[in-house]
Amino acid sequence: MPRCTIVSFRFGLTDGVSVVSRNWAVVLRRLGFDVSWVAGAFESGWEAGDPTHLVAGLGIDDPMPPDVAALTGALAHADLVIVENLCSIPLNLPAARAVTGVLRGRPAILHHHDPPWQRQRFEHITELPPDDPAWLHVTVNDLTRREMADRGIEATTVYNGFDPDPPTGDRAGTRRRLGLDDDTLLVAHPVRAIRRKAISRAVGIAEALGGTYWLLGPAEDGYGPTLAGELAAATCPVIHAPVGTRGDIYAAADLIVFPSTWEGFGNPPVEAALYRRPVVVGDYPVATELRGLGFRWFTHDDLDPVASWLGGHDQARRDGLLDHNRDVAVRQLSLERMARRLESLLDGAGWLP
Repeated sequence: MPRCTIVSFRFGLTDGVSVVSRNWAVVLRRLGFDVSWVAGAFESGWEAGDPTHLVAGLGIDDPMPPDVAALTGALAHADLVIVENLCSIPLNLPAARAVTGVLRGRPAILHHHDPPWQRQRFEHITELPPDDPAWLHVTVNDLTRREMADRGIEATTVYNGFDPDPPTGDRAGTRRRLGLDDDTLLVAHPVRAIRRKAISRAVGIAEALGGTYWLLGPAEDGYGPTLAGELAAATCPVIHAPVGTRGDIYAAADLIVFPSTWEGFGNPPVEAALYRRPVVVGDYPVATELRGLGFRWFTHDDLDPVASWLGGHDQARRDGLLDHNRDVAVRQLSLERMARRLESLLDGAGWLP
């Protein structure tokens, strides 16, 4: 059976790249591949059920470049390699250069979530993404695909895919663990804390609506001191803890907030639709692209409609919004639709088992 190896800086439980990679792995196994994983770090709790290879130097904060011999050995038995963002965003340029060198002339898909020009601090870096005649490039949105075409790289858009019937969570049990009763308005922000996630804006939404703000992820990229100040200044109750499964998070929450200033995609608004939860979404460019699929999301700069919806007694109107968004997510962004796109891409390249 052919092997596909998926490579990134790290694989964890909640970050978007890891979530999408897991879904790609589901499809790849279905298509007949054995799947393995290579990264500079695997977070506690990571269980994919496949072989994993830890290669020092691939991680975001690793001080030394990866050993090329070790990297070559980890990828030696792969018939296809998928590089998840490591050759897109310059968080570890020596790692990107090493992976690029090892994969020259080999079948590979470079899966791009965050190219450098989309981040102000990286826009001066022009060596990423690399290109090679043996490779295919996949973007998670049309905006990036068009921007790559402007830079001479042909890519295919494959939107992230989602389970249309995700596991039901435990609302009562999760709220009990959080120390909340059922009447508390719980405003969940299921992200890691970095600048572009707009934590202060999310806190402000919870404050304006009279809710409790719940941040799930840890601070990263040196954001800890800023986050501490933002949470200390909040005038609403704050919970900062990873509690429960993904289903538990959405079951416990009354409102999801996602007021980011930039995202390559943004999984939580789609997940909220599938779990039938209302969501406030920022005005980042790809959100506009996703809204074009038909989603009806509340905006962060006008909270009156959110307050009206949350406090409304017209159950048919409330259900109508939730049903509509779920239908859009199932129709446009299902795992099956993503699988068909990926299968077609592999078939066209002659890489199907």
